[in-house]
Amino acid sequence: MKIIHIADVHLGAEPDIGRPWSEQRKTDIWESFRRVIDRCRKENTDLLLIAGDLFHRPPLKRELKEVNSYFRSIPKTTVVLVAGNHDYLRRGGFFDDYSWNDNVVVLMSHTCEKVEISKLNLAVYGCSYYEREVPEPLYDDIEPSGLCRYHILVAHGGDATHSPIDRRRLINAGFDYVALGHIHKPEIIAKNRIAYSGSLEPIDCNDFGSHGYMEVILEKDNIQACFVPAAVCEYKVMDLVVDETNTQYDLEQLLAGHLAKEAGNRNIFHVHLSGIRDRSVEFDLERLKNLGRVVRVRDDTHPYYDLDELSRIYEGSLIGEFIKRMRDLDDSASEKALYYGLDALLDNC
Repeated sequence: MKIIHIADVHLGAEPDIGRPWSEQRKTDIWESFRRVIDRCRKENTDLLLIAGDLFHRPPLKRELKEVNSYFRSIPKTTVVLVAGNHDYLRRGGFFDDYSWNDNVVVLMSHTCEKVEISKLNLAVYGCSYYEREVPEPLYDDIEPSGLCRYHILVAHGGDATHSPIDRRRLINAGFDYVALGHIHKPEIIAKNRIAYSGSLEPIDCNDFGSHGYMEVILEKDNIQACFVPAAVCEYKVMDLVVDETNTQYDLEQLLAGHLAKEAGNRNIFHVHLSGIRDRSVEFDLERLKNLGRVVRVRDDTHPYYDLDELSRIYEGSLIGEFIKRMRDLDDSASEKALYYGLDALLDNC
């Protein structure tokens, strides 16, 4: 039996809103979801599990119709989904009485329920959110029951305000596989048995690393589950080291060269500046952000000082004593404080 487990797709989200690429990111999320559907069709996937937050907010009717048309294109695949904290089942919302395709099952109870899929000899357990926050543990007491060969739990949560999950209890519950959602970073809780698939695409600019879905194979007593990278783009850190000869222009040329090497993909960058700069130079970080797909710039550079020369010149003074004590501490935080302190002290000389 072939299973694909996805979660936290967040259809309708527009990451980095206001940036030039934000509309493309919104399209990327739909594109990644379509590619999963295509994968189900090509691989004759038996079961598609969606562990909450398929939508970024309670969906509009046109969004439900669009997604349902995707599911209609994979009639051999049974789709089981739950609503999470973003697409929670708001009373009077379009989810309430929507007529899904025959191959789609929505577990709409606010407490765990079970649906048996006879053609797969399988039972799926799960429940949906009716509020943005559910501080109560929803899954602590759920255990497999009945005569089906396989038992799978679909769960959304894992922090203090979104259905806390007792991982040890879940491991001992006896499910063949547990498909988790809510945490955007993929994580294996128990090898081949319990996993967060992570989000299909990075949704927040701090969602670093690979994103994709879990692919699960159930064969008699053998279970194989592996993570499949599938995201269109990735947030990455770009480290740039400067020295005291670099100006704003030099730095812009350096960054532009690095961004040009990335022109063939859609990755988005956090730029980290380090090293030393001339004391008279201050970098314009907004200009750097406007050079390409740069979402943030962090400046950890410090002004250049000849500490030995300054120690000699200011020996016995407040500045000389400050340099000596800060150098004796010998750690990165103290080094940064040393240079910023010197800036202030020398400006007042």
